[in-house]
Amino acid sequence: MNANPAPVPAPIAAADPPTAAGSVPVRAATSADAEGIIRMRSAHVLSAPLDEEWIRRSADELAPRLAPAGDARAFVVDAPDGSMAACALGLIHPVLSAPTYPRGLTARVHIVATDPGFRRRGYARAVVTTLLDHLAENDDVTLFELHASVEAQPLYRELGFAGSPALMRMTRLPAATTSPPEEGPVWMPPEQYAETVLKATAFACVHFTDQHGRPLQLHSVYSPGHPWQMVGGTMDHGERPFETAVRECREETGLTVSGPPRLLATVYGLPGAQWPYSTIGMVFDGGRLTAGQIHGITLNPREHDELRVLPMAEWEPLMPARDFARLSAVEEARTTGVAAYFGTWDWGNE
Repeated sequence: MNANPAPVPAPIAAADPPTAAGSVPVRAATSADAEGIIRMRSAHVLSAPLDEEWIRRSADELAPRLAPAGDARAFVVDAPDGSMAACALGLIHPVLSAPTYPRGLTARVHIVATDPGFRRRGYARAVVTTLLDHLAENDDVTLFELHASVEAQPLYRELGFAGSPALMRMTRLPAATTSPPEEGPVWMPPEQYAETVLKATAFACVHFTDQHGRPLQLHSVYSPGHPWQMVGGTMDHGERPFETAVRECREETGLTVSGPPRLLATVYGLPGAQWPYSTIGMVFDGGRLTAGQIHGITLNPREHDELRVLPMAEWEPLMPARDFARLSAVEEARTTGVAAYFGTWDWGNE
């Protein structure tokens, strides 16, 4: 949280605002409710509850932000015993203005929580609806953001939010229609859930050496950033990793690799500016090639224009540091017999 929030001019109305939830008794929170809201967050939102020290510190920080000149807005439903049954908290912060939010203000729905004993009574819908309406009417906020769990997404879609695969960042659209609430747990269809999860491309390679244990590498005609490469390439649809390695080896060298497959290394890379997806690869042992086999290799000129067999020390100045580190891990795996995990072959970090 921002310890020095920018003040926003519109105060929270003293009277309880009207709510679309009808008879649900929603009221505006004040600074005195800070601790209760933090305890609701600790108990029903966070994966691990806060200790008393953190509850105190968080409540002390939130209390002044709930004042009329602060940047926090919250609405609650009280339980009969005086505790908090449900709450919703939004934090207002400035952004660069645009035609749809000319004041340059956005609100992040930071907390929505309902005590388990008061669920399925419409309390969450009531506090969220009241919070969003208040922010729009009293603070001129038109850009809203939140992170939604799978279970909560149907409610937010009914309230006019649209989902995005990027970390489930959801932005409320101005012209939204609502539909009646669904009963019971709601799960996303598999094809819809698939749009929210990690996307990755996969490759498979074969690692060859000559009879003296010197690695063989192919010179790329299309990738100046990775000039020297193992034999291999990207998996096609429907292929398994070793099938890719066998096919790519045949296409790139004319050699035929026989099984059983022996995995030398698993390679992982994060996405970057050069490629928008993560990369997962498997490197298989192709064994030691005779001088005759190496001499008989036929390169695909559309991919490679040269092959070399060199000692490890001579490969280092010819390739980026991370490519040499990957090759070193593969070589060590062949020597020790223990498969390597090389998890830092990221895009765009030469």
